[in-house]
Amino acid sequence: MSNDLSRMTHIYAGNPLDRGDHERRDEAWLSASAKAATSKFLPLWENTVMITEGAEQQLGWIDGNDIDRLGIEVEGVFLGLRDGIAHFTVDITKNESATKSLKDSGDWAFEDTRGVTSLVSATDSGIVAQARAQINWHNKHGFCSVCGHPTEMKKGGHVRRCANCNTQHFPRTDPVIITAVSDGDRLLLGQSKGRLAAMNRYSVLAGFMDQGESIEEAVQREIMEEAGIQVRNVRYHSSQPWPFPSTLMIGCHANAATSDITMDEGEMADVQWFTRKDVISGLAGTNEKLALPGSIAIAYHLITAWANNDLP
Repeated sequence: MSNDLSRMTHIYAGNPLDRGDHERRDEAWLSASAKAATSKFLPLWENTVMITEGAEQQLGWIDGNDIDRLGIEVEGVFLGLRDGIAHFTVDITKNESATKSLKDSGDWAFEDTRGVTSLVSATDSGIVAQARAQINWHNKHGFCSVCGHPTEMKKGGHVRRCANCNTQHFPRTDPVIITAVSDGDRLLLGQSKGRLAAMNRYSVLAGFMDQGESIEEAVQREIMEEAGIQVRNVRYHSSQPWPFPSTLMIGCHANAATSDITMDEGEMADVQWFTRKDVISGLAGTNEKLALPGSIAIAYHLITAWANNDLP
């Protein structure tokens, strides 16, 4: 499956699996694949994913025989196909025996969903994003929002259907715009209250899209709300799945039409203009007054693109 889709592929993107839309319509095929010895299963435990132990760590796939041996009875979520082999993910959080057996074997380890990105390949991080986001959704949507009755998994996990009112529920993805705004040789950076303020870190401004809103409108609204800055010439840069729990980060660049900051004091701890020199030293980790996001995040790449004049 080609990943030549945009100017760059971020961590948590580039998933190599064929998501198997045709196959997941066939419940008999799904049932047989979930029981097949050749199928692959990726265990998740709490907020971690299983990986192999050793020098070259990879995602910790087990097969159908391991599923039976470990007594894992929870229904797997079908992720897709690779080389004709079905790949699933299973949440073993409530199976203490299976979890202990895997941990004690010496062959496997469980790594935090963020930390694992530095250990496995970039494309495998795309599988992690899909698995984590889908398990998060299933764990929170066991009941119908229309009538309150239990729902059941269909299409291998791409749908939950209510047996009572027959309503279909689909996995959600929450779009977030994240934008590097500049006025020429300065970049607008902010520090939201909470995590960024606690880390004393600055980033480009971001916010959830509203219903009935275009990307361009969301950029204009969010920058005005958080910083009081009007923007123009909004351009798309790239996007990044962010499975915490199920966000799609839509990265943009925009030009500032005004420069006087009026900060939203309810949401932001600080908003400032930073010079290109400040930003470049911040990216290099040599600016004591400006800590920036790490390379795992799309924010880092938006900032880097601006610093290097590599703009869409």
